[in-house]
Amino acid sequence: MAKARGMAFRTALWVGAAALVPAAIMADPMVPISGDPVVTSGGSVAGSLLPSGVRAYLGIPYAQPPVNDLRWQPPKPIKWNGVWNADRHTPECIQVLRRHDINHYFGEEASGEDCLYLNLWAPPSAKPGAKLPVVVFIFGGGGTIGSAGMAHYDGEAMAKAGAVFVNMNYRVGLLGQMPHPELTREQGGHSGSYSYLDQNAALRWVHDNIAAFGGDPDKVVIAGQSFGASAVAEQVMSPLSKGLFRGAFMSSGCNYTREYTPLAAAEKTGLELQKRLGAANLAEMRNAPADRILALQAETQNMTVNAGLQTPRVIDGLMITSTKAATLANRTGSAVPIVIGFNDDDNDALPERYPLTAARTVAEYQDIARKMYGADADAFLKLYPVKTDADVWAMARRAATESPGGFMANARDCGQLQAKFLGQPTYVNYFAQRHAYIPGAVIADQNTQTVGAYHNADIPYWFGTIESFNRVRPTRAWTDQDRALSATMMQSLIAFAETGNPNTAAVKWPAWTAASPQYVVLANKGITTAKMDLKRMDWLAAHPAAPVTLPKTGDLRAHD
Repeated sequence: MAKARGMAFRTALWVGAAALVPAAIMADPMVPISGDPVVTSGGSVAGSLLPSGVRAYLGIPYAQPPVNDLRWQPPKPIKWNGVWNADRHTPECIQVLRRHDINHYFGEEASGEDCLYLNLWAPPSAKPGAKLPVVVFIFGGGGTIGSAGMAHYDGEAMAKAGAVFVNMNYRVGLLGQMPHPELTREQGGHSGSYSYLDQNAALRWVHDNIAAFGGDPDKVVIAGQSFGASAVAEQVMSPLSKGLFRGAFMSSGCNYTREYTPLAAAEKTGLELQKRLGAANLAEMRNAPADRILALQAETQNMTVNAGLQTPRVIDGLMITSTKAATLANRTGSAVPIVIGFNDDDNDALPERYPLTAARTVAEYQDIARKMYGADADAFLKLYPVKTDADVWAMARRAATESPGGFMANARDCGQLQAKFLGQPTYVNYFAQRHAYIPGAVIADQNTQTVGAYHNADIPYWFGTIESFNRVRPTRAWTDQDRALSATMMQSLIAFAETGNPNTAAVKWPAWTAASPQYVVLANKGITTAKMDLKRMDWLAAHPAAPVTLPKTGDLRAHD
């Protein structure tokens, strides 16, 4: 995980950068890495040797700071003289700050617009020409929050296990996604999608530079969770990212079907922001303080609710040039194998998304089912029967994930499209391991007594960062089984980068097909294989549920 280091100033000098280097951050002294500095496309970089032997390069700039006239511009290349000391995490892109009692609080992070940096961890044995597998992670958070500096996204354990691991910050919210007519004219007919363009710039940096750190540009997989998973799908769809990765890993959301808003319609969001800022033109909008823009933004993450402006996913004309349907049909994106994952108690099981999951008794289950399916309720109850109250929790969540919009149904859709248009394999996993909570642990955005394998619960297992949840305060009582499951999952992800296939000696992972819709179940009790029940899923698709309004349940889950 990230280490605090003593006071040290960066030694690099900007060439053509649009802002000064951020103020120094408290951090431990650097431990020099033999062979540094590493020469990259931007300039020379020096990292710090961790006690584990892992080589950490934290805070490498991959683009110029997007400030002043570069606010709402595609990322621009950066060059510097001297040696850039990549010895600490840099600020997260400006966003609402986190409460200290939520699940995903790991300590304070600086925040600001000067945020386009990436972090890289290389194995102890890494050297130029080693051709090691590479995993590049894109964080989630609804497109409005998230940081590459968060402890459960740390790459030290992955590097110890044999892969080069990279993550990056990218612009979020209105500063990351806003289209505007003046921007469209300024940028040659396109605007918006700056979040995705930032990610693309980081991927291009990896492609161009990773060999110098021991990685193989031909063994790069991109991974993402939630909004990060949909961002991975956008990179798969975009012609700009073609050739930058060999595979795509998407946890809690394979977004091959959600379509975009046309640019002219999406520009209305930018015009409304201009109006609410009281700005006469784009120049005044670029001079507005970032916190004023943030205050006008819609937000539902981290127990923050603000009914502000929400930016649509837009056909911006640069990153995204056509509908997903056209991209797939014309095969203009990347034809690569994909891994799709979802969790046992994922966000598709929230009562506001699938009301049946609010049921706790057989009577409640049957009552809500009749409200949702009306005259077809008896048929539904035969497909999803419950005999005792103890059956309700699991069966309701199974119906939620198999229903249209649920993550299992989403995985099936993506698998079918992947086979039909891209001719590449799909591997599906279902994470069913509940975190091992300390008795009495209190977390503001979770009910630790009832929450299962929640949204994002799988990510610390994939990256070997489960211990990070006790970093600020003790909340987990991890077992050797948890650690063993994490090690097994890490090796599957590394195998996916190495070969394009997640199979290992420990995980026999069949490819999903329409004829044999298999997936692996990941849990401490054993890694097994199961099949989707296509009969039930087809029935749910043919019988849309009616909307049902329920009282709030207090059944909280972490978001990002």
